[in-house]
Amino acid sequence: MFNNNSISISVSDDEPDELGRMRVRVRRKRKKTGHRLKNEFLHRVVRKLVRYWALLIFLPALGLLLYEASRIGRKPSSVANTELGASEKSALVDSELSNVTNPSLEKKSDGNLNRLDATTRVVGGVRQRCLKILSPEELEHLEIPVREEANSPVSKVLYISENDTPFLGGNSTLSQEHTDATRFNLFTGSQTLDQRSKTFKVNETVSMNCGFYSENGGFKISNEDKDYMQSCKVVVSTCAFGGGDDLYQPIGMSEASLRKVCYVAFWDEVTLSSQESAEHRIDGYGFIGKWRIVVVRDLPFADQRLNGKIPKMLAHRLFPHAKYSIWVDSKSQFRRDPLGVLEALLWHSNSVLAISEHGARSSVYDEAKAVVKKNKAKPEEVEVQLSQYRHDGLPEDKRFNGKKALAEASVIVREHTPLTNMFMCLWFNEVVRFTSRDQLSFPYVLWRLKVLKNINMFPVCTRKDLVNSMGHIRKAKPLRS
Repeated sequence: MFNNNSISISVSDDEPDELGRMRVRVRRKRKKTGHRLKNEFLHRVVRKLVRYWALLIFLPALGLLLYEASRIGRKPSSVANTELGASEKSALVDSELSNVTNPSLEKKSDGNLNRLDATTRVVGGVRQRCLKILSPEELEHLEIPVREEANSPVSKVLYISENDTPFLGGNSTLSQEHTDATRFNLFTGSQTLDQRSKTFKVNETVSMNCGFYSENGGFKISNEDKDYMQSCKVVVSTCAFGGGDDLYQPIGMSEASLRKVCYVAFWDEVTLSSQESAEHRIDGYGFIGKWRIVVVRDLPFADQRLNGKIPKMLAHRLFPHAKYSIWVDSKSQFRRDPLGVLEALLWHSNSVLAISEHGARSSVYDEAKAVVKKNKAKPEEVEVQLSQYRHDGLPEDKRFNGKKALAEASVIVREHTPLTNMFMCLWFNEVVRFTSRDQLSFPYVLWRLKVLKNINMFPVCTRKDLVNSMGHIRKAKPLRS
C-alpha cells in the first residue's frame, strides 16, 4: 500500500548542487607558508626587543663611556686645563713644540707624557686639588726664604774623609774582603756597627760618613760641571745610570723658576751612549732641553740602584751652595713649578723635608715581605737587615704624627739644613750597609733620629699631582766587576 500523502521529488544529475555551491562560497583562501613564517619571525623579534630593550641601550652607552675615558687618558682634560695658569699652559705648548723642532728630543706616544691636568680628591664631600700651588703672578713675586733654625740640635755636620786617620786607625786603605762583605768602599769609607750607632747621636757638631770619602772612590765629575753645580741655589735633579730610562723634559714651570732653578740630570757613560744612539745629544752648552746633563765617570758600585742613591740622597754634597732641592726618579716626568712645590710642601707647612708616604703599607716588616716576594732583593740580605732592626728595637708598626712612616720616596723635597743633611747621610749609609731598597731603611732612620720632627709625609695623590709616572723603560745594565 502506498501513502497518498508522500511527495515524489526528482533529482537530476545535471542539476546544480546548492549545498556544494554554499561550500564553495564559504571556503577560505589558504595563506602562503612563507608569509606566515615572516609574521612569526617579526613577532619573535618584537618580543625580544620588548624583553631586552634595557640591555640594548646600556651596551652602546657603555661603549661611549669607555671611548671618552680613553680620550681623557690620552690628552689633558680641557676642563682641568682651565684651572692651570697661563705659564703652565704655555709650558705645555713649549714642550710639545720642542719635540717637533728639536731633533734631540724624542716624540713620546705614551698617554701620560706632558699631562698638566690636576689630580683631585674628595675631602668632606668636596672635590679639591691634591696640591695647591700659587698662581704664576704670585710665583713671580715669591722670594726664596733664607731660614735659620734657631733651636736646631745640630748646627754643623762634618764629613769624614780618608784624611781623618783616627777613624780608620791610621790605615786609609780598605781591604777588599771588607768591601765585598758590606759594600763599603773608597767612596763610602768603612764603618763598623759600633761606629754606625754613634752616628745617630745628636750633638751640635756631628762627624759622619757621607760618601766622597776618597778622591779615588769614584763618581768623578768634570770641573766644568762642578762649577755649574756650585752655582745652583735651588735644584731639581734626576739620574739614569745603566741606560735604564729616557729623559723626560720638566713642564709646568713659571718664568721665575726658569730663572732661579737648576735642572740637573746625572748620566753615566752607558746612558750617554744609549741616548746618543737614539739621537738624544747634548748641545754645546751641556744641555738637552732644560736639563743640564752631568756625565759621571767611574761609578763606585756594581749595583746601579746603589749608584742612583748618590744623587738621590746626597744632593747637599753635590750642590754645596744649594738651599733647596727636589729629587725626581727617572721613571717620572716632573710637571709642576719648583718654587710652587717648595712653597706648598715646605714653606707653607713650616717643614724641612717632604716625602710621599707609601700607598700600600705602613710597616717596614710588611714591606720587607713584599720586597722579597717581588724579587727586588735577596731574602738573606733582607733578613740581615730586619734582624738588625729587631735587635735595635724598631717597632712592628710605626707611624709618624699619625701618618705612615713608610715612604714611597720617588719624590723628595727638602731644605738643606744641618739636620736634614745628617738624616740623608744616615739614610745613605743604611742602603750601603744593607739592601738598596730605601723604603726599608727610611722608617728606621726616622725612628732613630727622633729630633727630626717637621717632616711633611704627603699623601699619594699629591705625588701623582707632582709627576707623570712613566714607569721604567728598560732594565739598567749592571757594571762589570
